[in-house]
Amino acid sequence: METISLTTEELDALVERVKSGCLQEGDAEIIQAMANAVKLLSQAVKDKASSIKKLLAMVFGPKTEKKEKVIKPCTSGTRKKDKPAQKNGHGRRSGDEFTGAERKSVLHETLNHKDPCPLCPKGILYRLKKPGQTICFTGQVPIVATIYDLEKLRCNLCGEVFTAQAPCNKTGRVYDASAMAMIPLLKYGYGFPWSRLAKLQESLDIPLAATTLWDKTEAAANLIHAVFRELIRQAAQGIILHNDDTPMKILSLVQENKNKTADERTGMFTTGIISRIDDDRQIALFYTGRNHAGENITDLYRKRDPGRPPPVQMCDALSRNTTDEFKGILCNCLIHGRRNFVNEIDNFPEEAEYVIEVLAEVYRIDARTKKEKMTPDQRLDFHKEHSGPIMAGLKSWLDRQIDENLVEPNSGLGKAITI
Repeated sequence: METISLTTEELDALVERVKSGCLQEGDAEIIQAMANAVKLLSQAVKDKASSIKKLLAMVFGPKTEKKEKVIKPCTSGTRKKDKPAQKNGHGRRSGDEFTGAERKSVLHETLNHKDPCPLCPKGILYRLKKPGQTICFTGQVPIVATIYDLEKLRCNLCGEVFTAQAPCNKTGRVYDASAMAMIPLLKYGYGFPWSRLAKLQESLDIPLAATTLWDKTEAAANLIHAVFRELIRQAAQGIILHNDDTPMKILSLVQENKNKTADERTGMFTTGIISRIDDDRQIALFYTGRNHAGENITDLYRKRDPGRPPPVQMCDALSRNTTDEFKGILCNCLIHGRRNFVNEIDNFPEEAEYVIEVLAEVYRIDARTKKEKMTPDQRLDFHKEHSGPIMAGLKSWLDRQIDENLVEPNSGLGKAITI
């Protein structure tokens, strides 16, 4: 694009000529260039707003992507009125939900089953099946310790010392299975850093060093390596495999990157693979390192029994999420594609709303297949019959936006269509 430079005086003179309707030669080109600049700046502002929205969602997490929340209510009254807001619950949970709580039965202080009623002498008291409940909560340190002071007896003649046996029949510092499981659960299940967990233990007067916490975690991991390998083998037999990557920093690899050349791989990723074995079982695997999801799922495919049919692989459309070595039934994630239109709802409300409404109909069809508890084959046939025409129509509409230049390909909407 040719750059046109105007001084303040020249710009003021142009404005006066526009007001008077007496344009000179070359004014049309200047006005056209200014209109194009405004158009580009407007699109840049929209793209920047969309990028900021994506960044906020990445940092704080998306609030919601439900259709009712994404699409703003219509003032014309054509859209259904929003449902009245439901009152929040009181937050209390039933006592039956506290399955990990210790239960103790408390008998009445003075009365027994089949005693005469103290208020009406002719009545007889019978025990109700459902007792009353009082739930008492106490706080405690995550890792609890019990110290056994073992009595020692010494013979005054031979000097032999006899020490009482601890209830656990062991000596020294003993970590039972519950402690060995709780430490990695707090770290890897709920995000407690070693140092923070160590400080918590110390503040509650049962000190455990961060190094000790790590040592016990590694020891526990060694015990279940065989189980881990078997989970990988079973995950490889899954009927549906979901996989995706997320960036992850590994301190040792960060140090390695300082000595790597420009053509060497420096990226670090955690690949999550969810393998659906059947309707009731799923196995989650996580691989952290330099390999992409496609490379990790290739390693998993190598453990698949040769006689099994190819699985369904569900992922987004990035090439690094798939493998050419093993062939499966590739399905791209619809949520990722829909999210691109959700991000553009403010910039292109009509177009984005149309796409979201069409996909909502497909979701309703899928909800029906689940409600009627269809088998996978039945669900597939049902979707082919009912969702297939809807998706074909959506694809034609999307292609027409680009082919007929109804949408600028480099705009946010254009990228949502073509990506």
